[in-house]
Amino acid sequence: MAHSVTTKILIPSGALGLGYDRDALARGVKEKPDLIAIDGGSTDSGPHYLGTGTSKYSRSSIKSEWRELMDARAKAGVPLVIGTAGTSGADDATDWLVEITQEIIAETGQSAKVAILKSGQANAKMVQALAGNKIKPLEPAIDVTAEVLESCTNIVALAGAEQIQAALDTGADIVIAGRTTDTAMIAALPLARGCHAGGAWHGAKIGECGALATTSPNSGTIMITFDDTGFTVEPMGDTAKATPYTVSAHMLYENSNPYQLYEPGGHLDVIKARYTALDDRSVRVTGSEWVPSDIYTVKLEGARSGGFQTVSLALVREPRYVENIHEWVADIKDQSMRKANERVNEEFTLELRLIGADATLGSLENNARIGSEVGVMGIVTAQSEATSREVAKILNPYLLHHPLTEQEEMPTFAFPFSPTEMGRGEIYEFCLNHVLELESPMDAFELDVEVMTA
Repeated sequence: MAHSVTTKILIPSGALGLGYDRDALARGVKEKPDLIAIDGGSTDSGPHYLGTGTSKYSRSSIKSEWRELMDARAKAGVPLVIGTAGTSGADDATDWLVEITQEIIAETGQSAKVAILKSGQANAKMVQALAGNKIKPLEPAIDVTAEVLESCTNIVALAGAEQIQAALDTGADIVIAGRTTDTAMIAALPLARGCHAGGAWHGAKIGECGALATTSPNSGTIMITFDDTGFTVEPMGDTAKATPYTVSAHMLYENSNPYQLYEPGGHLDVIKARYTALDDRSVRVTGSEWVPSDIYTVKLEGARSGGFQTVSLALVREPRYVENIHEWVADIKDQSMRKANERVNEEFTLELRLIGADATLGSLENNARIGSEVGVMGIVTAQSEATSREVAKILNPYLLHHPLTEQEEMPTFAFPFSPTEMGRGEIYEFCLNHVLELESPMDAFELDVEVMTA
């Protein structure tokens, strides 16, 4: 089948820092892509990274992989785009990757035109937007006030295809973008070139996590070829295969509705999509539809301090205590809470999670199989570090010596480390599930261009 418009996007991995098959990347570069795109992060690992504007991944891993991708870009002679830089896409995290890029250029003697797209939102500006009824809740709706917005350490807006297109229009060799949707940096160029809109967004969704939509997820690298009726998925790993099953199933990934995906400016509908195996390793997809919205919105993410936390861990192996672990823990919590409330003048919370019983699902667990050992993890959260540690110390003797009944010998359980309390420092919480209405797509974003030389 001949297609009048084609755009090839090479995706090395699901995220910078995860690693990838170097041979697969080299194979992809030889296929002459039009752009190399990779994600830099997400909210998967919780609010700490947005709250602090720091990276989940090690600096050495990021620098090593980014250096390789910069080299691949130079060999291919095409733009390299990363979205959600530094895990969260906060301005500090974006600047961190810009700094790494400058180091690599200085060390390798390269030069590059770098477009830097910032997604951070000023607290005062968001307060004004809220007052102007420009911030609207998503489901499940959570309350947002000016005080909540002012308390955020970082607020970001998720850029879409339009903002990435603006960065590419600068003629940049490298685009380092703050928070973006996972699909934006893949969909932007196909859309700009007139490829099928439904196919562009759908293919971007399939490609966002690299080879996760194939039979060999760890190989990392795939090529998505977009055209005027759909897209084709081809893994670059030597043994990796894309099948109609692996490709269609990826619409379930991180998506509450497997048939729709909401993006800035509209939503993708794949209910009429058709998945066809072209051979034993590549899949063609057609029939996806893009439905534009009347109002242009971008999703907001915000994080703020959730207090300070101290964690303790005790290991219980005595069979009678393991068998009655829930009753034992309930009594410990009751007694330690009562004592702490008498002696501490600050509000706090105390959780006791049973590792090896139901620590993951808690009350939702319906198929627990407890083994010979259970870990009891105490988590104390308070507005000050001193209070969180004080309550954890009150909990300590209960975890070490508390008997099931009053009329029995005092037991002794094991702490795996000393001191038994681990201070986690300040913790963060997500506090926004909202969209921001924009008159123009670039209204909430800042775009700068730097020419970096050794």
